[in-house]
Amino acid sequence: MTAKPRSALRELLSLLKPYRYTVILSILFGILGGLSVTALLATVNQGLHSESGLTTAVVLAFAGLCVLALLSSIAADIGSNFVGQKVIARLRKDLGAKVLSAPIEQIERYRSHRLIPVLTHDVDTISDFAFAFAPLAISITVILGCLGYLASLSLPIFLMTLLAIGIGSAIQFIAQGKGIKGFYEARDAEDSLQKHYSAIAEGAKELRIHRKRRHAMLTRNIQATADHICDTHVRSINIFVIAKSLGSMLFFVVIGLALTLQSFWPSSNPAMMSGFVLVLLYMKGPLENLIANLPIISRAQIAFRRIADLSERFSSPEPHLLLDADERGTPPMKHLELRDVQYAFPPVAGSEPFTLGPVNLSIAPGEILFIVGENGCGKTTLIKLLLGLYTPQSGEIRLNGMAVDARGLDDYRQMFTTIFADYYLFDELVQSDKALPEDANQYLERMEIAHKVSIRDGAFTTTDLSTGQRKRLALINAWLDERPVLVFDEWAADQDPTFRRVFYTELLPDLKRLGKTIIVISHDDRYFDVADQLVRMQAGRVISEKAVA
Repeated sequence: MTAKPRSALRELLSLLKPYRYTVILSILFGILGGLSVTALLATVNQGLHSESGLTTAVVLAFAGLCVLALLSSIAADIGSNFVGQKVIARLRKDLGAKVLSAPIEQIERYRSHRLIPVLTHDVDTISDFAFAFAPLAISITVILGCLGYLASLSLPIFLMTLLAIGIGSAIQFIAQGKGIKGFYEARDAEDSLQKHYSAIAEGAKELRIHRKRRHAMLTRNIQATADHICDTHVRSINIFVIAKSLGSMLFFVVIGLALTLQSFWPSSNPAMMSGFVLVLLYMKGPLENLIANLPIISRAQIAFRRIADLSERFSSPEPHLLLDADERGTPPMKHLELRDVQYAFPPVAGSEPFTLGPVNLSIAPGEILFIVGENGCGKTTLIKLLLGLYTPQSGEIRLNGMAVDARGLDDYRQMFTTIFADYYLFDELVQSDKALPEDANQYLERMEIAHKVSIRDGAFTTTDLSTGQRKRLALINAWLDERPVLVFDEWAADQDPTFRRVFYTELLPDLKRLGKTIIVISHDDRYFDVADQLVRMQAGRVISEKAVA
């Protein structure tokens, strides 16, 4: 059962905790700046009504407060910017580490169209909020300082202003409640839009030759979803705009009421009314700034919850998985065995869960093993169990007679180089401290792609090749990786007949002569005689295992 994700506030506080002293200092500078502005208003009002005119003391006080307000505001913004950038950087690094450390099953179930928006859009939303934080703190301080000054001028007018702010706050609270629902709805729709974008990129060829599907993708999926996001944002932001306008009008209502009261009950202090109008008109700016940032705050709240949800889903990293480049080495493979290994996928509504096993399999070093069977029989799942990507729900993996436990699983995986059917081809060749072999480019010639790509500065100059050529490039990467066990998941499926023959009759025997253990998922029955051992699967079970004569 998935634990309830942390609240947005708790997620924010956890991110700010390492920088709490800088945050406190920025807030204090913001408060000092806000109080300086309030004192400036009082000084201006005093100077306007002073019987002695514009004295040196008033000028010096005005100049000093201006400098103090300026420096405090700059310090608060610099501190806020520093914390904001650090929080965003930490957030990006932590989320990346969580995804890298998460069990493969969790990553496969979360889906990239939900993962990518959290790592990009939601993090950017937090960035917008972080940079608005210091101005918000200053605005709140200015508002509180102005209210304090109003209370010193006239308690009845202060209470009237406080009532107006209370009514305006209630309006904003209602508006935020309604607006944030729309932002949640739009954020969910953005996940769908990301899914559609992935579809038009990955399915470009299929869409190009199917007019009806292309039209449906554009109109029913992309345009309809984009319009829904647009309409939802317009509706939500309009709620904030109306609430903001109502709040602004309340200020003028308060000023009108105060002037009316002044006409019926004139004050003996002429500075009171001018100070009231001056402060109220100035306070309108910080209040409107605060209100204008409510949509950013609402979207940040949603982003924090999304990030908290992702963090919670990936909060159980694979134990003992290393994220450094520790080269501890793996003992030479003398014998590899799957003993009574079983694995079941979570049930899907309306269908029986797929179960693999129990499987018993023995692999000797330096042999070529073929795993064959119809599509969907569990060949790739078996490979993922053998590689330690999936954890057996029963049974065990044994290396050299010893069970591979969670502590040794990451080291165990370092024996393998893999090319999955849905492989990802990296540009860089990771060779640790070892230099690339001098004859590395000869592999490109043997794969007949040296005219299109070369190896330069430890990386392929391009990976923009045909599907079959990209697989050849992946094979070169595996070749240069120099690991003892190579796993190929239907590698030859995208090769032409000539190169398919080369793969089975030349490359695999050459790799075997180099002492490599080779595991191949294959449908090419004409080359089954290349294997030293043939494992046939059906419906998640090994139905035959035999040595090939």
